[in-house]
Amino acid sequence: MKPKLWVPGDWNAFFGFGTNILVNLLTLTGLLRFVLKMPDDLVFHRILPATGLMLCLSTFYYAYLAYRLSKKTGRTDVCALPSGISVPHMFIVTFVVMLPIALKTGDPIKGWEAGLTWVFIQSFVLMIGGFVGPWIRKVTPRAALLGTLAGVSITFISMRPALEAFLTPVIGITCFAIILLSWFGGVRYRGIPAGLVAIGVGTAIAWGSTALGLNFGGMTLQGLTSSVTDFGFRFPIPAFGHVFSGFQFLGVILVTAIPYGIYDLVEAIDNVESAAVAGDSYPTTRVLTADGVVSLIGCMMGNPYINAVYIGHPGWKAMGGRIGYSAGTGIMVIALCWFGTISVMLALIPSVAILPILLYIGMLIGSQAFQETPRRHAPAIILALVPHLANWGLTMINNSLAAAGTVVAALSHEQLGELITKMKDQGVLYDAMQILGGGSILGGLVLGAIAVFIIEREFMKAAGFAMAGAAMTFFGFMHGEQIGIAQTPTVAVSYVIIAGILAGCAKYATVPAKPAEEETEIEGEGVPA
Repeated sequence: MKPKLWVPGDWNAFFGFGTNILVNLLTLTGLLRFVLKMPDDLVFHRILPATGLMLCLSTFYYAYLAYRLSKKTGRTDVCALPSGISVPHMFIVTFVVMLPIALKTGDPIKGWEAGLTWVFIQSFVLMIGGFVGPWIRKVTPRAALLGTLAGVSITFISMRPALEAFLTPVIGITCFAIILLSWFGGVRYRGIPAGLVAIGVGTAIAWGSTALGLNFGGMTLQGLTSSVTDFGFRFPIPAFGHVFSGFQFLGVILVTAIPYGIYDLVEAIDNVESAAVAGDSYPTTRVLTADGVVSLIGCMMGNPYINAVYIGHPGWKAMGGRIGYSAGTGIMVIALCWFGTISVMLALIPSVAILPILLYIGMLIGSQAFQETPRRHAPAIILALVPHLANWGLTMINNSLAAAGTVVAALSHEQLGELITKMKDQGVLYDAMQILGGGSILGGLVLGAIAVFIIEREFMKAAGFAMAGAAMTFFGFMHGEQIGIAQTPTVAVSYVIIAGILAGCAKYATVPAKPAEEETEIEGEGVPA
C-alpha cells in the first residue's frame, strides 16, 4: 500500500492549522519587535528564518511519521501529529527570561542570546525526558503543575496585553469581544477563524482611523512602504556563538528551563496518548526526541522558541486531515519566514489587534488549573499562584525604579538596604518579594504539591516535596535571586522543619477519613495536554 500524500480533507485541516501557525508567527514577531525592542534586521533576517526552518522540519517529520504509520497499518485515515512553537512557552521565555535580561543589560541582543540558551537546555531535557517522563507524571499532582503555570499566565501573559488593549480600547476591546464570542460563546463567523476575524476588524478600524486622522493603532503608509524593503530571500545563518554567549545568564535560565522542559515532555506524552485514543499510535520516545532535536537545530540557527507537539490531533483528524496538511503547513511557513512576508503583514496589522489573542490564551491557561483538577485542590492552586504574584510585583517595582533612574542591580549593599527600609515604611515589603518570588515557577510547583498532598492527607508525599523544596532553595533554584550555595539558608531550614512536621503527622497524627463524596471525585489524574 502506498499512502496518498494529499486528500480533499487536508485542505480543511491545512487552512485551520495554517491559520493557527500564522497567528502564532504574527504574535511571536510582535513580541520580538514591540516588547523586546529587537532591531528589525535581527527579527526578519535571523530569527524568523530560523523559526521557519524549525517549523518546516517539525511538520515534515510528523508528516513522515504519519506516512510510515499509514503504510505499516494499511489504513488510509492516519493523521499527522500537529506541531509548532509552544505558545505558553513563547510568552514565558519572552517575559520571564529574555525581557528581564534585556532590561537589565540594556541590550536586546543579550536577551536573544539568553533565549537561545534557554531553548538549548530545554532541548536536552526533552531528548532525555522520555526516560523520566512517566515518573514525573506519576509523582507530581496536576494542580501543582497547572497552578504554577496559571501563575505565569495571570501575571506575565495576561496583564500586559490587558493593559495595552485598554490603552487603545476601540481596537483592543472590540477584537477581544470578537474572540470571546467565538472561542467561549460558540459564535461562528461563516467558517472564518475567529482569530482572523478579530485581526481583520482591528486592522480595518486602525486604517480607517488613520484616514480620519485619529491614528488608532499607529498604522502609516510610510511604515507599510518601508516594510516592502524586507522582501527577499533570507536563509537562516548559524548562531552558535550567540547560543554559548547566553550561558553567562545560566543561573536565571536554569530556574525556568528545567521545570518547563519537564512540563513540555509531560505535555508531549499526553498529546501522543490523545492521538492514540483517536486511533493513531505514535512512539513516545521518538516524538520527544524529535521535538528536542528540532528545537536544538532551531536554536543553533537563531530561534529562541521551543517546538512542541500540539494538542488537537483528534480535531484535525475529524476535519479530514491526514498527511498532507502537516507538510503543506511547513511549505507555507517557509514562504512566510524566508521571503519577508511577515514584515508586510505586521505593517498592515496593528499589534493591539493581536494582543487580545494573548489575553485569551492567558485566560485559558489560568482557568484550566481549576477546571481540570478536583474542586478540593483549589486552595493549592491559589497557593501556587502566590510566588508568581510576588515575582510580578517585584518586576514592576524594579522597572519603575529603573525608569526613575535607580537600577537596583547597580546599588551597593548599603544603598539597597536603605531603599528597602524606606519601602517598608510605605508598606512595600521588597525584600520579602525577592524571597517569595525568586524562582517562582519551582516555588509555586513545590508549594502547590505540598498543599495538594496535605489536602489528600498523604503527609509523607508532602514531606518529600518539602525536602525537595529545601534542597532547591539551598542551591538557589527557588526563593533566591541566583543559583549558588546557601542562597537563602533560613528558608531552606524552614522547609526541612516542615518536612519533619509532615513526617511526624504521617506517623503519629490521627485524622478523620475523607468524606465519601470527595474520595470518588476525580481520582488518578495526570497532567493534561
